[in-house]
Amino acid sequence: MPKNHGPQVKNDKLYEDLRRDGASKEKAARIANAKAAGTLDHKGRLDSRSKDDLYAEAKEIGIEGRSKMSKGELIEAIRGR
Repeated sequence: MPKNHGPQVKNDKLYEDLRRDGASKEKAARIANAKAAGTLDHKGRLDSRSKDDLYAEAKEIGIEGRSKMSKGELIEAIRGR
C-alpha cells in the first residue's frame, strides 16, 4: 500500500514508483500530480499543438533533453510519460 505523501502529492503510488526509478522528489510530484489531473493523457491532441507549447509542457513535467528535441520527439516523450 502506498504511503500518503500529503495533499501536495495527488497520486502516491505513481510518486513512489517514480522515486524508486530515480526521479527527484520534485519531478516525481510534478508527474504524479499531472497524471492525477489528467493532463498527461494527450493521445490525440498533441499533434495540433505548437512546438513551443510542447516544449513548455515537457519542461513542466521534467523531460530531460527537451531543448534538443524536434516536435515529433517532444510528442513521443510526453506520450511516454
